[in-house]
Amino acid sequence: MGFFYVLFVLVVAAFLAAVILLVVGSIYFDASNSEIPPGVEHPAKLRIIHAVLIGSAVLGKILENLHICTQIQFVRFIRDGRKLGKDPTLFIKDVKFKHVPVRIYQPKVPSAGRRKGIIYFHGGGWMFGSIRSHENICRYFARESESVVVSVEYRLAPEHLYPAQLNDCLAATTHFLEAAEDYGVDSARVIVAGDSSGGTLAATICQTLVSKPGLAKVHAQILIYPGLQAIDFNLPSYQQNRAVPILYRERAAFYLLHYVNGNASLLEEVLEGSHVPVNLKLNYRKWLSADNIPKEFKIRGYKPHVTVSGEDEVCEVLKNMSSLETSPLLAEDAVVCQLPETFLLTCEYDVLRDDGLLYKKRLEDNGVAVTWYHVTNGFHGIISFFDKGWLSFPSAEKGLNKMVNFIKSL
Repeated sequence: MGFFYVLFVLVVAAFLAAVILLVVGSIYFDASNSEIPPGVEHPAKLRIIHAVLIGSAVLGKILENLHICTQIQFVRFIRDGRKLGKDPTLFIKDVKFKHVPVRIYQPKVPSAGRRKGIIYFHGGGWMFGSIRSHENICRYFARESESVVVSVEYRLAPEHLYPAQLNDCLAATTHFLEAAEDYGVDSARVIVAGDSSGGTLAATICQTLVSKPGLAKVHAQILIYPGLQAIDFNLPSYQQNRAVPILYRERAAFYLLHYVNGNASLLEEVLEGSHVPVNLKLNYRKWLSADNIPKEFKIRGYKPHVTVSGEDEVCEVLKNMSSLETSPLLAEDAVVCQLPETFLLTCEYDVLRDDGLLYKKRLEDNGVAVTWYHVTNGFHGIISFFDKGWLSFPSAEKGLNKMVNFIKSL
């Protein structure tokens, strides 16, 4: 009996030591590899969140080595968070639009007529995220704006590569536009929305539907810190915020590479810009240039990047990164001018900030009405932390309320 007791104590002690080592290691990695500028809201909270994400990745790798599960499966499980309980104000139902799983949120409060509809694409770098991870945001939109919200469970990389995610979102959106009335929605008041990579998908879907005859027009788009180009990773925001959690500059390129190529073996080439032919870069310069970024966004520092020649083999392998589906910022004026009224949210301490600023200019130059909200103390992903108890950020709820007010105004 004494032997087993001692063995049990040793196992528990070893487990606790491993946990402590993991926690300390995650905190150390965050502190030594990240840069959190003094203007970020609640920097200590952000460090905690980032350390948890690092710890989950490390633990996931350990579990993978033990053949328990893959690292990516474990990280997805952690990021999905806890399952939310019932909401007394909403009808919530899981169905399929064509082959795509979706979750529908319908307000219980009576409506005088047909409601607005919102189709939402979650973020997560095309590799993470799900209906569950963004349920808090979708419930908030449905509840506060009294709209019907459809959250799309599109396939994820690297198991499913481009254009699987785009095809799923397009299929779900076209089905919703065609069947909106079945859900008490006015098909002429459907809004397409998404955050981060979901914002990329939302922008691309809106551009794609411009040329789709026979469908109701998308009424508006909501783009929350979207990634809108895969050409230049040396814009001011990429330089200034290269190591600001939750999205590092290298990680942004890493996600895109897994989306289009299934691996990140050409990461350095993408970061330096040798994945795009020089002639294309020159063609895109009128839209994709630091010269189009307002001066106030360069105050924290910016060093113009020397254009490098594209490597033929790399350009061929990664040609999809120059496509409009991954870089909707580069769409022709004839497409952009037909886009719907837009709400665009950007964050100061986000590598994707300038993607949003450049798209804002393109939309406005083409006569599209834009409601822009800039979170001056925000970081990439902040909106998801509007209701996380002591890890909440007041700016997140303020940003959500701005979006709700925009929806109500339509």
